[in-house]
Amino acid sequence: MLATHARPLLPALALLLSCSSGSKGSNTESPATPAQKDVTIFLSAEIKGTTEPCGCTSDPLGDLARTAELIVEAKRKGPVIVLDGGSTLYSAVTLGDKNRAQEQLKSTLLERALVDTIKIDALALGPFDLAEGPGKVRPARQAANLSAESGVALEAPKIIESGEIKIGVFGVLSQAAFEGTGLQVAAPGPVAVKTVADLRARGAEVVIALAHMTKTEARELSKAAPGIDFVLISQNLPEPDKVRGEAVQVGDSWLVEPANRGQVLSRVQLSVRGPGHFSDAIGQQRAQVLIGQLRTMQDELGGWKADPSADPSFLAEKERELDEFSATVKRLEASPVLVPSEGNYFTLEQVRIAKGLSCDKDIVAAKRAYDKAAGEANVKAGAGIEPVPPAKGQAGYVGMEECESCHKEAVEFWRGTKHAHAWKTLELAGKEFNFECIGCHVTGFDKPGGSNIAFNESLRDVQCEQCHGAGSIHVDADGPLRKSSITRVPDKSVCTGCHTPEHSDTFDFDAYVRDVTGKGHGEARRTALGEGDTGHALRAAALEKAGAAIGANCPK
Repeated sequence: MLATHARPLLPALALLLSCSSGSKGSNTESPATPAQKDVTIFLSAEIKGTTEPCGCTSDPLGDLARTAELIVEAKRKGPVIVLDGGSTLYSAVTLGDKNRAQEQLKSTLLERALVDTIKIDALALGPFDLAEGPGKVRPARQAANLSAESGVALEAPKIIESGEIKIGVFGVLSQAAFEGTGLQVAAPGPVAVKTVADLRARGAEVVIALAHMTKTEARELSKAAPGIDFVLISQNLPEPDKVRGEAVQVGDSWLVEPANRGQVLSRVQLSVRGPGHFSDAIGQQRAQVLIGQLRTMQDELGGWKADPSADPSFLAEKERELDEFSATVKRLEASPVLVPSEGNYFTLEQVRIAKGLSCDKDIVAAKRAYDKAAGEANVKAGAGIEPVPPAKGQAGYVGMEECESCHKEAVEFWRGTKHAHAWKTLELAGKEFNFECIGCHVTGFDKPGGSNIAFNESLRDVQCEQCHGAGSIHVDADGPLRKSSITRVPDKSVCTGCHTPEHSDTFDFDAYVRDVTGKGHGEARRTALGEGDTGHALRAAALEKAGAAIGANCPK
């Protein structure tokens, strides 16, 4: 129950309120208060070679050009440092020969954007940075517990001075995450203790650990090395809808977790007044969440009161909790940033890198150049390599023209569906020869007798055989074999290979089947489904909810 779930929030909020300056979010200091120094910290991790989102979802998140513009604009307004937790450069732990050229070009684009435009202050190391071997990792990485003989270019733990604040930064790696890589990784706890002590001795007022490890391991690290103020969790990061809006406190440390693939960046606003630990000052984003939670609690209590069998003592307890929480929320409505009367504090905002954000024009141009170069490199590498022929007795792909010779009505229906324009969408985006996209926009990709990056002209778009199977035997055979050689009613799994949550957020099997069945093509099945949501309607509603606004300098 949300009312019960909210109880742990109350003591922490009440304590913060009791020592709040009551200044309605103002940073006004009394003469006796030490001078306040402020800095903004952007945190990311597990970008995994992502330069932009797929674009197939209704509200695509994560874009290098938008991220860069967000950070550059923040730097115009005040002190900023940018930190990354690793697994940054590549989309796979190892590269195959097929996609090597594309991955190399993309990693170069990412590196230049991070170093030259964003001017990143420090990066840790993750397994997705090792795709071309330890010696190819760049730029230099923070990894205090990695052997110097690893071959990885390492940077020593360092002090970054920004906003007149000395911020100690170091990277620390999970041993489990690097099993099988051949790298010698020491136990993180003892190394962290020694490193924190050294950074403090060098004058660090704040210490941040870039911890390429799981949430559980990060908790253990915070207990083992209590002098860390903030821990960036950098392994097994969640999708955006699972990102926590608040930092998690472990002792005097705060654990922060962004989303994977650069979809959500963590923005921490630090205010330092002197030595000591940090308190969570809530902030505008979390205040809105808590206000919404209050409404839910009020509705729940109303439902319980309407139940004649409800225990009076239970109702009294919940009403008391609601009153306390209501008072807290009222303060938050007036002052989302609860500035304490003394001590250091921070606010956390999880920033969604959404299409409404502006783009850095130079990185937009660099991405277009990358798409062109990657496509040319892929086609060149694939030239002369025809698809593997089907094994004896197995079917190959024949293309839509063969289907149309017998199934004119079905093909005519197909031409009115989104599947018939799948290739065109890639051409418009300049990604028709991109390995990350092409497989879901042609038929029989990388299958025996099908298509590949250089040989696909007759199999472009999502044609009949993508759902019903390769058709050469069906075309050539007579009698029972003709019918049995294809799949007449495809299984849901045929769809979900491409309609994944990451690429097709509104996918619902029955709704989408309504879009691809009708007169001449599964008419009986369409009738049996009856009225209800269609895929088109679900996507239209999601697009409307996401909004049509596209940020300045962004092509999409």
